[in-house]
Parts: sequence; structure tokens; C-alpha cells
Amino acid sequence: MKKFKGNFLIGAATAAHQVEGNNVNSDFWAMEHITGSSYKEPSLDAVDHYHKYKEDIQLLVDVGCNSYRFSIEWARVEPTKGNFDKKEIQHYREVLEFCHQNSITPIVTLHHFSSPKWLISEGGWESEMTIDYFGHYSKYVVSKLGELIPYICTINEANMGKQIAKIMKTMKESSIKDRDIQVGLNVDMKSKMEKYYRSLGEVFGIDPRKVQTFLAPRTEEGERIIMGCHEKARQVIKAMNPNIKVGISLSLYDHQALPGGEEYVEKEQYDDFLYYLPYLQDDDFLGVQNYSRKIHGPNGVVHTDDHARLTKMGYEYYPEALEGVLRFVSKHWDKPMMVTENGISTDNDEERVEFIERALSGVHQSIEEGINVIGYMYWSLLDNFEWQLGYEQTFGLIAVDRSTQTRYPKGSLTYLGDIKKSGF
Repeated sequence: MKKFKGNFLIGAATAAHQVEGNNVNSDFWAMEHITGSSYKEPSLDAVDHYHKYKEDIQLLVDVGCNSYRFSIEWARVEPTKGNFDKKEIQHYREVLEFCHQNSITPIVTLHHFSSPKWLISEGGWESEMTIDYFGHYSKYVVSKLGELIPYICTINEANMGKQIAKIMKTMKESSIKDRDIQVGLNVDMKSKMEKYYRSLGEVFGIDPRKVQTFLAPRTEEGERIIMGCHEKARQVIKAMNPNIKVGISLSLYDHQALPGGEEYVEKEQYDDFLYYLPYLQDDDFLGVQNYSRKIHGPNGVVHTDDHARLTKMGYEYYPEALEGVLRFVSKHWDKPMMVTENGISTDNDEERVEFIERALSGVHQSIEEGINVIGYMYWSLLDNFEWQLGYEQTFGLIAVDRSTQTRYPKGSLTYLGDIKKSGF
């Protein structure tokens, strides 16, 4: 039987905006409610984790898991520029204390996609001032909660803006090729987009072309600012409490090459990971986040065929991608790695159990071969708000009836706990 060592962290992850509900001072809340919003539906109460966190964490405890990754919501803690909310920081203290009372190791993320609305009005993630703003926020959190936080992930998927920029570029190129098909839609689409951008400018009080949320396509200057925020936060955290382990998380595909695709793989691996390495040299750990692979041939990405097994999100079902990423990263990173996200959206929980088993088999094999992996956080603890896609996606180990906020633990939650207790 395969079994992880006793100190190996096994648990699940959430993000504040996706589960807490009523994050009314955030940029995403604002964008969910504007005219022409790109969101399928607003987050509203989400799954009310803000009030039901004890019940949710207790479900992790009951099956035998020993860790929980969650984010502190900047928009709650600092709802207006320079004004920190004591009630909200106390809430997160209570979450942390509940974790410790139940032998759950908390892994705290300081920024998970959503930002205070005021930050975007001040220039957002393309503004030099954001480095100082993030530093002030980080200092406040650590000054109030630092003794309760063993691990801090400063920024979730710091490379996501670059990946989104690539997606947008591909979509633009595709639209140019299909221009003749779109002629009939142009007038209506132009009108809708004009209304959307007018609303966007009004809600943030700035030129809509300058609205830079964390998930907006990012420039090279924006990349530098993001990593400057990480470095600033790390500096502040270590100065106040050097015992806290500080890292960052990156979204990493398992890039695989067919003959002729090697150069594409090298470029993608540089863009996704190697570009960021110089900023991470003083980090204590790296958060690895993986959901699937990308196969590259002589003409770039090779798309899956009609017979490929896909997840509900449309990703190729390939749990072994995680092992591939861990092996690649370990060639360039000799410090601890933590799998801060890995999971599957599916309505078939047996498929989720299989995914977890195959993914964790790869993690175990990596550790056996000397790769320094210290934990695995499944995404996600709860079925939740999947950003623009709304509530249709089902990544969770726990289902939620949002009409009553009743929790329904799935068999996959028990399975994950059993792996922690007894192996697989």
C-alpha cells in the first residue's frame, strides 16, 4: 500500500470570492453587476462559506484531512483605501483559530484574483503604486494574524495574466480569419460592447481602457509589477515573522512535445515558469497548480480529437499531468513544492475519485524518487462560483444546495481523507 509520511499535507482549497458571498467591495462584484456583464450570473451569497466555514472545515476534519488552503479577501480587509476593517480581520482570525483547534494546517493566500474596487480605480495591476498598496495590506494581515499562519501564498497564479493575454491573442487571430462570418453580428456586438465599456468606466470612475483587474491581459510592465508585489509582500512578511513560510503559486500545464514541437514546449515552459524564477529565489516553497496537459506539434498546440476524454470544463482528462509538471519544475527548483490546486469539474464523482487516485499516485512516485513535495490541496473543497461561468461547474468535494446552503459531502471527500489516513 502506498502511504504518504505523517507530516505530508493533504486537504482542499477555496478562494474567498468564490465561496464566501457578498464580497461587495471587490472589483469582481462590480463587474458581475454592470450592464452587459460577461458573467453568466452574479456571485451573490455564493455558498455562504463566510458564515459556514466551521461546518465546511469540520467536514475536512471528519474524513481525516490535515490542511486547508483559503484566501483572505483584500476587499473585505481594506474596503476603502487605507481603511482596515477590524471586524473582517477578526473573522479571519476566527477561521485560523478554528483550523488550529482541529489540527488543520492553514495555508493562506493573500490575493486570489479578486481585488478591492478602489485598487482598480487607482490603476490596478498595471500601476507602480500597487506594489506599495499590496505591501501595506500584507503588513496589516501579518501584524494581526501572523502567529497563526505557517504558510503564506502571496499571489494565486501570478502568471495568469500572461496566459490570458495569449488566449486573447489567439481569439483575435481566429476572429480575423472568420471575419466574413461575423459581418452580420458586428452592428449588434458593437452596440453591446459600447454599453459594456461605458458601464465599466462608470463603475470604476476611470477610462474603461485603463481598467486593469488581475485577470486582464497583462503587459510586460504589468508582469514586473505583479512580481514586485510578491517581493514586497515577502520582504514585509519575513521582517515581521521570519517563521512564516512564504511562496507563490503558478498555473502550470504539462507541456509535451511531438516530433517537431520541441521549440513550442520550450517557449511555453519559459513563459509559464522559467520567466518567474529570478523573482522566487528567496521563497520558501512554490505552489504548483495543474489541471491538464498541452501537446505541441510542429505547428503549435495539437487539439484533442473527438474521442478524447474531457472534463466538464473541456480540459483533457489527464491526471498524470501533475506528475509531469512536478518532474519539470524539480529540474529548476530544489526547494519544497506544494500542490496548491489540482482537480476536476465533473458530475460523476467516481470520475473524481479516479482523478485523485491517479494524480496522487504520480505525486507519491515523485516523492519516492526524491522530489520535494510537501502537500496536496485538491481544488476545490466546495462546488462554487467559477468566475464568468457562474455556478454550473462542479469541482467540489462537497456539493451545495444554494437554495438552502445545505452541504452534501461526496464520496471523493471521504476518499481523499482515507488516502491521508491509510494510503491507497
